Amino acid sequence: MSYLEYQAKYVPTGFRKLLYLNWPIILLLTAVAATGFLMLYSVAGGDLERWAEPQIRRFGAGLAILLIVAMIPIWFWRNVAALAYGLSVLLLVLVEFFGVTGMGAQRWIDLGFMRLQPSELTKITLVMMLAAYYDWLPLKKASRPFWVLVPLIFIALPTFLVLRQPDLGTAILLVAGGGAVMFLAGVHWAYFVSVIAAGIGTVWAVLASRGTDWQILQDYQYRRIDTFLDPSADPLGAGYHITQAKIALGSGGWTGRGFMEGTQSRLNFLPEKHTDFIFTTLAEEFGFVGAVSLLLLYGLILFFLIASALQNRDRFASLLILGIAAAFFLFFAVNMAMVMGLAPVVGVPLPLVSYGGSAMLVLMGAFGLVQSAHVHRPR
Repeated sequence: MSYLEYQAKYVPTGFRKLLYLNWPIILLLTAVAATGFLMLYSVAGGDLERWAEPQIRRFGAGLAILLIVAMIPIWFWRNVAALAYGLSVLLLVLVEFFGVTGMGAQRWIDLGFMRLQPSELTKITLVMMLAAYYDWLPLKKASRPFWVLVPLIFIALPTFLVLRQPDLGTAILLVAGGGAVMFLAGVHWAYFVSVIAAGIGTVWAVLASRGTDWQILQDYQYRRIDTFLDPSADPLGAGYHITQAKIALGSGGWTGRGFMEGTQSRLNFLPEKHTDFIFTTLAEEFGFVGAVSLLLLYGLILFFLIASALQNRDRFASLLILGIAAAFFLFFAVNMAMVMGLAPVVGVPLPLVSYGGSAMLVLMGAFGLVQSAHVHRPR
């Protein structure tokens, strides 16, 4: 069977592609985003225009991006993976020279109509690059030292640039997401044991460098580590934010205080209540039931992502979907662990719920790639 015959027989065209979309994922994404709109309306004190309305517009734009990306054949995204990765790295370099500074970090490029955060884009383009690399590389070579070094360079380059901003949270996500793709591609487990050992050594070096001429992290990042280890040591200073977050989480009980009745957020005790710490507002107002319900929605999205990857016989598409699934898991897992005091505060937003433009649009674009792989899979 020729390629044209295969296209005509198996690949959907036009409006037929809409029927092949993974609609459960789209519905679940909408449900999570709607939860975000509700919480943004609440933390703004009933003001729709402040945060909720812009977020609704962004989600609408994100849905359009998802559909456009989904309609384009997956082989196109495989072919432009290296270009997309290179462009995102170039944008990170531009941030170094022309970036906009906010909250002590230089992470954004001002486009006039919006501020673009290239590090958000890099989280996805790195997955695309690694999926394309392992699609090209024969499986028997995946664990050979030289061929392991190449993807490590792909991961290290943007990670170094992101650390210079500085953005420790995103750097951790880049390393973890890239490592997940390498593991899924079949790289031998011994490499990961070595990386874990090196990670332990790095942690020791980071802690040992504090107060020296070769100090690795910024002072505020060390304060975050101190806060993580013992927030009660300075409850009115460095430990104030995580202490207030824990109060909000605990005060919600089983069913919560009620919509717009959360005292921690309404009285402005919570830090960044519309971005990084929005999960605590949800837990305070809707309690354990509300928090678990959101976690269930995230879990269902992961379930459909993994199911789609397992059904796909194209190696690039399968690795791409699994890589995006791993990145998506890291996004919400790190945020939730952070606000519950299980991980240091590293500034990672809650996907589709926290207020933000770049994160929303890039994530919807990533799910567009998932839909493209699903629609154009071999049948």
